[in-house]
Amino acid sequence: MSDTTPDAAPLAGRREWLGLAALALPTLLVAFDIGGLFLALPHLSADLHATGTQQLWITDVYGFMLAGFLITMGTLGDRIGRRKLLMIGAGGFFAASLLAAFSTSPLMLIIARALLGIAGATLSPSTLALISNMFRNPKQMGTAISLWAFCSFGGAALGPVIGGVLLQHFWWGSVFLLGTPVMLLLLIVGPILLPEYRSADAKRLDLVSVVLSLAAILPVIYGVQQLAAGVGGSPMGPVVGIVVGVVFSVAFTLRQLRLPNPLLDLRLFRNVRFSSSLLAMLIGSGTLAGAGLLTSQFIQSVLGLEPAKAGLWQAPTGVGIAIGVLVTPVLVRKIKSSTAILGGLALCVVGLVLLSTVTRTSSVVLVSLSVALVALGIGPLFVLGTSLVVGSAPPEKAGSAASMSETSNVFGSNLGLALLGSVGAAVYQSGMAHSAVTGARQTLADAVAAAAKLPADQSQALLVKARNAFTDGLDVVAVSGIVTIGVVFVLAWTTLRQKPAAQAAPGAAEEAGDGAGEGAGEPDPIGEPATLTES
Repeated sequence: MSDTTPDAAPLAGRREWLGLAALALPTLLVAFDIGGLFLALPHLSADLHATGTQQLWITDVYGFMLAGFLITMGTLGDRIGRRKLLMIGAGGFFAASLLAAFSTSPLMLIIARALLGIAGATLSPSTLALISNMFRNPKQMGTAISLWAFCSFGGAALGPVIGGVLLQHFWWGSVFLLGTPVMLLLLIVGPILLPEYRSADAKRLDLVSVVLSLAAILPVIYGVQQLAAGVGGSPMGPVVGIVVGVVFSVAFTLRQLRLPNPLLDLRLFRNVRFSSSLLAMLIGSGTLAGAGLLTSQFIQSVLGLEPAKAGLWQAPTGVGIAIGVLVTPVLVRKIKSSTAILGGLALCVVGLVLLSTVTRTSSVVLVSLSVALVALGIGPLFVLGTSLVVGSAPPEKAGSAASMSETSNVFGSNLGLALLGSVGAAVYQSGMAHSAVTGARQTLADAVAAAAKLPADQSQALLVKARNAFTDGLDVVAVSGIVTIGVVFVLAWTTLRQKPAAQAAPGAAEEAGDGAGEGAGEPDPIGEPATLTES
């Protein structure tokens, strides 16, 4: 039985805290995924003979499907029950992980990654919604959400380490099997520890909007990847893809504006603070993800570190952002939130400037430190940006705003992987355009594989040329990151420094199931009047 306080909601008991531990499992798993994949990419690319474009799809399709289905799955969870959706997603993730681990072709792996993204989209909205139901006391809810966020970033730090150890002793598919025991455990303990909640006033899921949203996202990403990667042949196909995506985007927007209960309430974007915060987080997460992709490959394929050691040197990135998240609440007790965000962005620029000086013979310490500084500096933007998004929205739309915040971060990360990854690939291919070894012109992984078949002197010459070309791509990506973070800095300076209007916290939504409602609003623990529903 939960305790109560005179002026607060009931306090959570042992079962709720054990339930939070269970919810940490899928949170850690999603964070593990991308870090482990970065390290496995050179190995699976060589084994499956994946082209540069296929490598980008293997990396990106998970995140795009995840971002595309987040809001949809949040609505579906309201209808069928959040615990039920979480269990369905866990089962789907288990099956798709097996498919990915034993893929025999790039297409098979891309399909498996897409299925993983759809299954993964059930996890985050379900876990956050259950946390808001289980922890009704504002202080406890804030603690629970902070721990949830720390698990996410901690998983990002541990992912490369664990993935590196697995790759040191097993084949590349082992990084996908990492999630299978975790999901099995969740399927066992979830029904025991987690309560079921479904909204008594659930909105009908608009399937047409779901289809339109995917039709708007995927063709545009395809076109951008093809054009940026410099794939041979006519550019007509990629251009048509972008045009088709834009057309569907317009159709999606018009439908959302007409529906009484839209899948995505676009009217929220009329609020400048709301829209600018989302855009800032999207660009910031994209910059960090793009830099992480290139540096992880640099550490392995240019510096030649073994997977286990490469994973250890990638861990400071996750540690940096985890520290940034944890220290932000302390910082804003003494300085303004906007000052913390701007100071963090300045630190990001310092890290990117250091990264832009990297050469083929640079120390791994310089590379790791550079990205860690970027991650540390981006932490305040993620924490306070989410609070600003939710605080800028009307109280009755706080839940929708929180979903958009998460979607922005996820989509931004994967858009950064696509765009900055394509920039790096284009620079590499330009540098290798005149290489006598045609099989080394697409990717660094191809060059390493080709060099292994050549005499020693030719092999060394090819590796030096390929590694220099890749390093040039990394430097260009770093400079691109400086520009994008500069845009975020100007955006934050002009729109986020205004004092937000105080607003009442949203009331609890009526629920069916165990009778508990949606988590009530709470005073923002960082010191500003806002509604905090996620971190």
